[in-house]
Amino acid sequence: MSNNIGRFITKRANLNPRAEAIVDVSSGERMTYPQLNARCNRVANALTDAGLEAGDRVATLLMNGTAFIETFFGGAKVGAVTVALNWRLVADELSFILTDSGSAVLVFGTAFNDVATELHERGADGTPVTRWIHVGEPADRPSFAEGYDDMLAASSAHEPQADAGGDDLLFIMYTSGTTGLPKGVMHSHDTAMWSAITANTTADTRYDDIYLICLPLFHVGALNPLLSIVNLGGTAVIMSEFDPVRIWELFDEEHVTVTLAVPAMLQFMLLTYDAEKYAHESLRWVMSGAAPVPETLITTYASMGIEIHQVYGLTESCGPGCLISPTDALERIGSTGKAFFYGDVRIVDEAGNDVGPHVPGEVLLQGPQLMLGYWNRPDATAETLVDGWLKTGDIAIFDDDGFVYIQDRVKDMIISGGENVYPAEIENVILGMEGVNEVAVIGMPSETWGESPLAVVVRGDESVTAEAVLAWTDGKLARFKQPKAVEFVEMIPRNPTGKVLKRVLREQFDTMSAGE
Repeated sequence: MSNNIGRFITKRANLNPRAEAIVDVSSGERMTYPQLNARCNRVANALTDAGLEAGDRVATLLMNGTAFIETFFGGAKVGAVTVALNWRLVADELSFILTDSGSAVLVFGTAFNDVATELHERGADGTPVTRWIHVGEPADRPSFAEGYDDMLAASSAHEPQADAGGDDLLFIMYTSGTTGLPKGVMHSHDTAMWSAITANTTADTRYDDIYLICLPLFHVGALNPLLSIVNLGGTAVIMSEFDPVRIWELFDEEHVTVTLAVPAMLQFMLLTYDAEKYAHESLRWVMSGAAPVPETLITTYASMGIEIHQVYGLTESCGPGCLISPTDALERIGSTGKAFFYGDVRIVDEAGNDVGPHVPGEVLLQGPQLMLGYWNRPDATAETLVDGWLKTGDIAIFDDDGFVYIQDRVKDMIISGGENVYPAEIENVILGMEGVNEVAVIGMPSETWGESPLAVVVRGDESVTAEAVLAWTDGKLARFKQPKAVEFVEMIPRNPTGKVLKRVLREQFDTMSAGE
């Protein structure tokens, strides 16, 4: 039988029936693997009883919690393809993803009643969703939705027939595209399995680890750890959302051994740390990525007895790319290590030739965890997956011993608080404003978020103000994508082919910063 990710839960329920699988911090719910497996089975059977077929897309608009985990693994058992929606997006953005993916089912939480209602009111022109499943109290349920708990109660807990697996599609995770439209990254049961296996054979993870997941599960930075810890038979402690005070408490209350947090989170955590209150005695290490980890952050945490292991990866690689080992984390500070165990890394010049040590080039990744491609984007897939290698668009160097140091990004992506923000998407929105002739968006330093978007605008109407531009983006873009400042110029610099010279703009506005 081919590999099926849903059977990760089935196998653990059989092998480790007393092991605790999930601790949902928000609800206080705790489940062993057999308890979790029974609920996953109910989800699987409910979906098939309602007519779902293998390959059908099931979208989720949920905060971290047991409902997401049950929907993901339960759906996987019967071949459902999860489309995990970024709950920071607005209705227009969600409508595009639901339509592009062809999702006929949406599982959503009470926190998203308003946006779900807006999407429902748009009808078939707004989304292809025909089944709306609400997670929450019956009193909070919109009239057009059915209850998640009612659905589970009416279905069987028996193990469903799992015919899907292997190369079959498991999930589509949307990531912003340089054209301004999100692209759906496709992963199969096999690529997800290998992402877990290569993580567990590279990182210092163990059978009885307690992994705190504080990133949103619509990110591969949370989904990969979930897959990895279930693969090992450990416990996943799930925060509904990041809280820099609560995370220190959980380290002690739940005896957390490992976690993953982006650099912005680590900065927030330092502001709330109290050595007299928090012992964190069980914590072995914190993995950190999504942006280069500042060396001062690594050394500060080291002085607190906490190892920071820098990781590098992408949605397209199902997470794993490169990872620094515990023995090298301080000695090679600033490095993201070497390729994961079941992977390879190259650094190449513009002609695709391998470069030598200390020569910047583009990072290429290879391994069995690489994506199948982009959903309905064969051209983008062909540009990104070349001869079995994933072109990352990131610039790095090797040192003399083959350790990778991320230097910059080929693409103009901005990383704000761990979220990928692509300027083209913001530019497209601002160009729709009357009185704006041209716009270029670049990143500016932010004390809080690492980077924030800065909009550089050429206006055709002098009455256009910075405040008006910022107001225009409100509601059209998720808040983390919205510019934090606007600067007006007479002309945007371009090269002879018309491409915006963003390097020039960065030099021009290098004193700008967002202090929020």
